[in-house]
Amino acid sequence: MAISPGRDAAFSCQKSALSESLRTKKFPLTEEEIFYMNCRAAYLTVFKSSLENIISKEQLYLALQHAGRNPSQKTINKYWTPQTAKLNFDDFCVILRKEKPTSKAELLKSFKQLDVNDDGCILHTDLYKLLTKRGEKMTREEVNAVTSLADVNADGKFDYIKFCKLYVTTNEQCLKTTVEKLEVDSKLRRQQFGNHIEEPPERDPSSVPKPSPRIIRKTEQETFSKKGDTRSSSLATTRKFKTSISFTITMGANSNRNSKLTEPKSIKEWQCVQSKGCFFLEEDGEIISHQYRMQIAQRSMVYLTIKPLNLSQVEGKPSPWLSIDTALYILKENESQANLQLMCFTELRNREVFGWTGELGPGIYWLIPSTTGCRLRKEIKPVTEEAQLVYRDETGELFLTKEFRSTLSDIFEVIDLDGNGLLSLEEYNFFELRTSGEKCDEDAWAVCRDNFDTKKNELTRQGFMDLNLMEANDREGDPRDLWVTLHSMGYNKALELTEACPFVIDIYADKCKPRIKAVHMEACSGQLEKAICKSVLNKGDARVMDGYENIIVHTYKRDTWITSVIENKSDNKVIIHINNELSKNCVNNRGLNIFAVEVAPKSTMVCQHVMPVNERQEWIYYCVYSLIS
Repeated sequence: MAISPGRDAAFSCQKSALSESLRTKKFPLTEEEIFYMNCRAAYLTVFKSSLENIISKEQLYLALQHAGRNPSQKTINKYWTPQTAKLNFDDFCVILRKEKPTSKAELLKSFKQLDVNDDGCILHTDLYKLLTKRGEKMTREEVNAVTSLADVNADGKFDYIKFCKLYVTTNEQCLKTTVEKLEVDSKLRRQQFGNHIEEPPERDPSSVPKPSPRIIRKTEQETFSKKGDTRSSSLATTRKFKTSISFTITMGANSNRNSKLTEPKSIKEWQCVQSKGCFFLEEDGEIISHQYRMQIAQRSMVYLTIKPLNLSQVEGKPSPWLSIDTALYILKENESQANLQLMCFTELRNREVFGWTGELGPGIYWLIPSTTGCRLRKEIKPVTEEAQLVYRDETGELFLTKEFRSTLSDIFEVIDLDGNGLLSLEEYNFFELRTSGEKCDEDAWAVCRDNFDTKKNELTRQGFMDLNLMEANDREGDPRDLWVTLHSMGYNKALELTEACPFVIDIYADKCKPRIKAVHMEACSGQLEKAICKSVLNKGDARVMDGYENIIVHTYKRDTWITSVIENKSDNKVIIHINNELSKNCVNNRGLNIFAVEVAPKSTMVCQHVMPVNERQEWIYYCVYSLIS
């Protein structure tokens, strides 16, 4: 296991860094408040204001260091991809939630595995193998930087006990210095910081605030008291807003009964194709999925549906992905792939199935799956007991456990995109890209055919099982690489699928047989963002901000969720403050009741998706949009 700031760690180092400054406060800060103070302190060490953006990898690296992290290049690359142009303060807070400081106990435990003499030291050769081959792999240059530290290296050995103490102390000191700088600088303390203010107000422990709806007037100074949200603490946010508008939408229980999806009467005579795919939740909260090209040979009536894939149900084992919302956006390819025209999307629903019926002309279409992210989110509940993946019999021979074989069978179902019970090279490579980041070439596939059960040049289910057994044997029963595969596919340590949602797409046409092919597996952004914005602008209700006719909030109410899009027609960027805290029985994709978004000039952006926590109960969407600048 390589050194990584992304491991779970205690909050103690952050608390100790703040303890001196908190003694003078009348009421101690909560852990959530401490977290946001640390975020602000680190951010304002690098930038003059939290409204400034991170515009380079170097700035991100520096800000993370001031927050007491020590990110590797791989960690930086995870959040700063080739498509990244900027990150704002809210993005920075999300990163710090994911990349927690590494604790001393975790470091010691990781290094002790290689301490063969139990003397607190590791040979440099063994250390190199550990840091470059396991976990979050480090580069040769990064390992050399560790082994060249004079205080913790001697005679070709690495003193990991001294190193762990130095590592944690340095991180704590960096964070403490940053926070103290913020405390001393009164000008910085008065700044506004993204979704939260710098200081909590005086609090009376015996009283509980009771907020009520109010009319928000132009230039009125508003104070929103946050309550009941575990992600956003009981901070009060005070800002001077230029103008505000509010929305209230009441949705009844099981609202989907009003507009139900129905199959065409003659569908049994239509030609049909099917393809499977999957939404995967990344460490940073981003969602990626398969994307498809569909060919229609002649003008036809078409019926498309998408729904979660029902895998083998183990009695007593939850299937959380079955409640995740799915949608499919259909875009027509014109002169080029870059020039795509939104044709339709699956807006009708029948239970877990979302669909669309209509006429499509001949041509090439792109099918882009989507999920709001309201229900597909990072797992909070820790797993107390790790499932066993392999075991040895009395002769010492290695086998896969029954539970692991069942999980591998489900994974096979997911990656068998065409559902023919076999894995083609193309299907297998989607799996390889997801789990290892590399493709299997023709030569390697030929070796696979020679050693594992195949049929018609495709890998069978048994062959896939044997392939994983071979990997376990190659590691002499060490399951760590198998767990890397499982985590990449969305499974937790109890072999529960919690951070992925497999789905199935069915396409019917009355005049010709459609053709569909998975061509990409990438982030649900770009073309999808444009498609969602266009669909909301076409079908939603538009409200202009009072006194600012170029800033428009579009709200589209579906049976299952509500989507809002902000349109900025002006020549300047705008920052919009969003407050959802008076909504009832609602959850949004951002995970915060109060947040702010920046909208570039002459652009539109998806602000938020909102869904009911419990569909069997009434839910009320109450949201206030306020212009900050």
